[in-house]
Amino acid sequence: MEKLKACRNCKALVEMDVKKCPVCGSENFTKFWRGMLIVVDPEKSEMAKLMNIKYPGKYAVAIAR
Repeated sequence: MEKLKACRNCKALVEMDVKKCPVCGSENFTKFWRGMLIVVDPEKSEMAKLMNIKYPGKYAVAIAR
């Protein structure tokens, strides 16, 4: 399984070597996250709406603050 880190701003999951979040542009990441949500169509996904996700991709359900 690939190692991922989560953006503290938008919860997008990215590979460990990524320096800037491709979703929101933040450089603030954490390795401490739980649960993965894969969003294919944010407009049709109820979970994406609840989590305020606007773009397809992998997201952490919860992150450590």
